[in-house]
Amino acid sequence: MHRAHTAFSLALSPMAHKNFATWLLSSNSSQKLIKATAAAAVRTYNSAAAEPFANGSTASYVEEMYNAWLRDPSSVHTSWDAYFRSNSYVSPPNLAPVQANTLPLSAFNLGGAVSAAPDSKTIDDHLAVQAIIRSYQIRGHNIAHLDPLEINTPDLPGNTSTKSIYANFSFGEQDMERQFKLPSTTFIGGDEASLPLKEILNRLENVYCNKIGVEFMFINSLEQCNWIRKRFETPGVLNFTPEEKRLILARLTRATGFEAFLAKKYSSEKRFGLEGCEIMIPALKEIIDVSTELGVESVIMGMPHRGRLNTLANVCRKPLNQIFTQFAGLEAADDGSGDVKYHLGTYIERLNRVTNKNIRLAVVANPSHLEAVDPVVQGKTRAEQFYRGDQEGKKVMSILIHGDAAFCGQGVVYETMHLSDLPDYTTHGTIHVVANNQIGFTTDPRFSRSSPYCTDVARVVNAPIFHVNADDPEAVMHVCKVAAEWRATFHKDCVIDLVGYRRNGHNEIDEPMFTQPLMYQKIRKHKNCLDLYADKLIAEGTVTGEEVKSVAAKYENICEEAFALAKTETHVKYKDWLDSPWSGFFEGKDPLKVAPTGVKEETLIHIGNRFSSPPPNAAEFVIHKGLMRVLAARKAMVDEKVADWALGEAMAFGSLLKEGIHVRLSGQDVERGTFSHRHHVLHHQLVDKATYNSLQHMYPDQAPYSVSNSSLSEYAVLGFEHGYSMTNPNALVLWEAQFGDFSNTAQAIIDQFISSGQSKWVRQSGLVMLLPHGMEGMGPEHSSCRLERFLQMSSDDPDYFPPESDEFAIRQLHDINWIVANCTTPANYYHILRRQIALPFRKPLILCTPKSLLRHPEAKSPFSEMSEGSEFLRIIPDRGPAADNASNVKKVVFCTGRVYYDLTKARTEKQLEKDIAIVRVEQVSPFPFDLVKEQANLYKNAELVWAQEEHKNQGCWTYVQPRFLTALNHSRDISQSDEQSTFSNTTTTTTTDNTNHESDTDSDSNSDKKSKPWLSRMFASDKGDTVATATSATGEFNAAKHFDLKNVRHDFNRPAGDAAAPGVRKTKTGRKISYTGRACGASTATGSKAQHIRELNALLNDAIST
Repeated sequence: MHRAHTAFSLALSPMAHKNFATWLLSSNSSQKLIKATAAAAVRTYNSAAAEPFANGSTASYVEEMYNAWLRDPSSVHTSWDAYFRSNSYVSPPNLAPVQANTLPLSAFNLGGAVSAAPDSKTIDDHLAVQAIIRSYQIRGHNIAHLDPLEINTPDLPGNTSTKSIYANFSFGEQDMERQFKLPSTTFIGGDEASLPLKEILNRLENVYCNKIGVEFMFINSLEQCNWIRKRFETPGVLNFTPEEKRLILARLTRATGFEAFLAKKYSSEKRFGLEGCEIMIPALKEIIDVSTELGVESVIMGMPHRGRLNTLANVCRKPLNQIFTQFAGLEAADDGSGDVKYHLGTYIERLNRVTNKNIRLAVVANPSHLEAVDPVVQGKTRAEQFYRGDQEGKKVMSILIHGDAAFCGQGVVYETMHLSDLPDYTTHGTIHVVANNQIGFTTDPRFSRSSPYCTDVARVVNAPIFHVNADDPEAVMHVCKVAAEWRATFHKDCVIDLVGYRRNGHNEIDEPMFTQPLMYQKIRKHKNCLDLYADKLIAEGTVTGEEVKSVAAKYENICEEAFALAKTETHVKYKDWLDSPWSGFFEGKDPLKVAPTGVKEETLIHIGNRFSSPPPNAAEFVIHKGLMRVLAARKAMVDEKVADWALGEAMAFGSLLKEGIHVRLSGQDVERGTFSHRHHVLHHQLVDKATYNSLQHMYPDQAPYSVSNSSLSEYAVLGFEHGYSMTNPNALVLWEAQFGDFSNTAQAIIDQFISSGQSKWVRQSGLVMLLPHGMEGMGPEHSSCRLERFLQMSSDDPDYFPPESDEFAIRQLHDINWIVANCTTPANYYHILRRQIALPFRKPLILCTPKSLLRHPEAKSPFSEMSEGSEFLRIIPDRGPAADNASNVKKVVFCTGRVYYDLTKARTEKQLEKDIAIVRVEQVSPFPFDLVKEQANLYKNAELVWAQEEHKNQGCWTYVQPRFLTALNHSRDISQSDEQSTFSNTTTTTTTDNTNHESDTDSDSNSDKKSKPWLSRMFASDKGDTVATATSATGEFNAAKHFDLKNVRHDFNRPAGDAAAPGVRKTKTGRKISYTGRACGASTATGSKAQHIRELNALLNDAIST
């Protein structure tokens, strides 16, 4: 009655219904008020305005007869009965056009001139019918027949039978033939305005309680709810033509046949097949067909391992022979470590034969972290939309396939969902398809989630959820059609829950009966979807049994031909599985040439002036007084031709924008900057949403600049930006953590995509991670970006000094998996950002950024260090008195990052500028062996020290220590053969004494022989090398071949061959490097400011002493 009370209250509005309100309130009849309230729940408006003429007895008589017929059709004359049954009856002429959900007051006996109204039971019954319809719309999915196995039902109240929906309403069998007028909130009548109660219930049950369960009534938009109602309730929507049914059968046959063929040929191989949910393949094809017809030109898909090979084969139409080759265990013909076949992605451009339109399909490679790919797909989709100018998402869309346990269990799903409507992250609607096996590995749903459905996470973003029985192909196709149309209409997410089962265990060699015996007893007796659907079509005469067999045999022949072709392959090619090709990027480029990163000084001045200026309409745009001081300080620096950190960053961005390079900066609070230093977006102090971004207005023909405050998520947003960076190499994409250590919540993206993506999937990315880092007394969680973790994952060999040449630095960058740096000057920060684009390839950049240095008076750079002729400095040597008198220097302190400024201050206070040199290692990985060697040779008599502010077991020390030893004690690149070396002397590569090992001489004498794999060396005999010779696999080291990038093996930072460090270094100098800094610790920093100061002072006293 709440709705009735609300409607009645509206009826009493003095503005809208003054006459009616006056009349009603003047009445003393409580019965009239009750009847009016009930009427208002259905339809209410001013009867005086609605009955301008013919309000006499004729209209009242017709209505009286109609109401009597509603109560009992036999109570009226047969002519009236026939008239009302023919649906010819319309509102009497004394009624104005009736609005939605309204009835004239003349329909009810409220006294006065109005007479012959329906009694209270009629009113109550009509209201009850409306409530029943709404109940089906809200709760029908609870009792829908969704489970093909009929063993699982949602743990919801009242899900035992359809009668539970209307059990609370007092209808008996005698009411089933009564006609009820249908409200505007349902479309079950089609063209009919009223239906018998029995027919209403039958239609509602068929729509909401059959093989489809629709969750949508939680959506706030009435328009969207009505849109969904119409798509499911309109009679005949599930009718398919014979041609459409045959297409479904053909697609289902291919999906089933592919799995059967793999099971026959590779019975002992893991492939994570789709058996039990094969309908997913026709479902995806239907989504793509409908979307293509509606204008989509590119579809980007992300999915876990289950069903991936089938998707590649039958949705993307990846050549079958390339898929079968992955089972052969062949050597790779190109670079990379590769990945298991059910993780690989692809990129295909093909003709959609159903719509006769070209379509691009990409399946993004995914690790075993099931949902980790979700934000990556969204970022890649957003980037494609951006570069195509597709601002509404009409040409590029994403499809995400999920498993049921992962969809509700993985937090990144929720994080990614919450990007769906954010202006700078939306992809304008994603279709989520859940391959619902009703089990997660070995865990039942009742132990893996607290929600009734695995899809309940989607409700938070008002995404409609379409549950469907995966054994009903036609229901699945209808749901997919509706989902594609929903996305094209509203550009919002929706979810398709394909409720099926998993015929095998978690993989094909797993035994599911250990943990789900009853389920799998039922599964083994259950016919597959293809057989069920084929039987149905044969029974209805759509196809014959011979046609079904013919389609299956034809596809098996196709598979056999591809299988035979796959046998002729001798190598696999990772590039065939690339999901994000960069057409034309690598062609015509010198792989060893880096474009200059310095720019003309005039450019720097222009960018600096624009960046330090208020908006052109400054008189009208009210800027905060504090920001006016910031802009004035920037202008003063430009006049002095120096730059602080924020200005150096702006100059890097602005100069790239001038060159046509799109720049995108994303992360939490990046517009202002965590430490209030950036201020790229100025806000009008009096007008909401009025902003100004000077970097978007540097040049009239510049590239777009985007700076976006993200949601409070690291996992999803970092994955999103990684996906964005994959799309176009000619863009600088940066993600900044609020504090560096917050990046650890995105560790899966870092480990599985950024660090190893190129090695596994030959996929490059130039993503920049900006991680505020520095031990400045801010406590354990706001100090360290965990630099040691990134360094641990760097792929250069600590025991191998690469051959020195003019291209030393670029070759190191080419072969490393990523770059890790900790810059100390705005100029170096500027150069390393520009170098990301200047490189002829792309590598991720992990960049420790400062906090206190943002405003440090000494952390400024002159324009001369950023202008033409300048470049990034991997090491910044000491430029003071110590460098002028190197032979007398007693100590050289190597360091990285902001601690340099503490060290120089302490050195000045102790007046040791001539005795101690301080050298900054700006690029930590790949390690600058050549420059460290050069500095060590310069200060021949000095003690060498590594100083860091992090704890000894953290920071750079464990990474740099062995590399320093390699640089200091190095005398030759690598031995060609170490037949006499054993495992013991391969572990002596970090020796610091002056002993020369006998094995070095032996190695030199055998330098013309091939290096052996590490296992051969480990168990080699001193007397012979028969086994070693038989297992030697890599061939001899040849400098000319090694540096010919036509045959590059990405091993410049490692010795040639399978071994990580096959040679033994001659100890020549015997120099060592010692550590000074904090002791080992469990936490990154102390929470006590006093303790922090004591630790820092101890570090400085130890480092700055002679």
